[in-house]
Amino acid sequence: MSSTKEIKRRIKSVKSTKKITKAMELVAASKMRKAVAQTLASRLYAGYSWELLTSMSGRLEEVKHIFFDSQKVYPGQQGGAEKTLFVLITSNGSLCGGYNAQAIKKAIASMREIKDLETIDIVSVGKKGDGAMRRVGRNVVASFTELPAILSLRDITPISTFLTSEYKKGIYKEVFVVYTDFISALTQIPKVRQILPISKTDILPPPRLSGTPPQAGGDESNPRLAKEGAGGGNYLIEGDTGKLVEMLAEKLVRMQIYQMMLESGASEQSARMVAMKNASEAAGEMIDDLTLVFNKARQAGITQEISEISAGMASVS
Repeated sequence: MSSTKEIKRRIKSVKSTKKITKAMELVAASKMRKAVAQTLASRLYAGYSWELLTSMSGRLEEVKHIFFDSQKVYPGQQGGAEKTLFVLITSNGSLCGGYNAQAIKKAIASMREIKDLETIDIVSVGKKGDGAMRRVGRNVVASFTELPAILSLRDITPISTFLTSEYKKGIYKEVFVVYTDFISALTQIPKVRQILPISKTDILPPPRLSGTPPQAGGDESNPRLAKEGAGGGNYLIEGDTGKLVEMLAEKLVRMQIYQMMLESGASEQSARMVAMKNASEAAGEMIDDLTLVFNKARQAGITQEISEISAGMASVS
């Protein structure tokens, strides 16, 4: 059995660790509340953007643009695009449970569905995903690792501009985003979404204002959209329809990326809070176990000393 001095040292070490994990849990909880509030606030705008483009998608026969059809070659393109671009959203830091591992695993599984892995390029958002993709030998064409903790649309502009410009050049036939969808503090689901070319099934779904998982039936999660139907409102378009659709499509792509970043940020902080809470609880259980071992060792030591004293008295008498 370990000496009482060693056990006391271990108890002191675990207590120090528990203080750190508890502090990190409180910090993560504070950041999570802000991130969740920001995520839920933007879901409404994302939902109305979905409604607008869904309504306009019924008029796509009037508009010829690469954002809606990657099979044709348009002016300014290189033509014959065969490459696929994946955008992987992860965190810069660790200690957030399986958040990064699940997103990376989802990305790798999606990439394996493409027969020719040499045609895949990666845009990494976050240091963890960037390092993982480089370790497995994927071609990382761009990295964004210096984004602020509280995001704005302006912070997402460099990412969306890079994606749309590369796609319009005809370099990529498809652009996918791997992110983590925030459902609740205990549930985060890694997902893959195609953002280019745009189609009705690839646009962000209507907002989940309550933060609950999406209901079966799609538009039923939003009463207004369910009432109006898949087409949303009846919009009257005047002027150059092509330019208007291109402008709206670029804004929607930016909004999609922004929403996915917010969802991933809320998921990261939630996962970190839960991980630190579990670590604090595990530390508490370890302290209890070590305290029990310490008491047993001390009791054994006292019993041994009493036995030695009794034996000494017996030998003297």
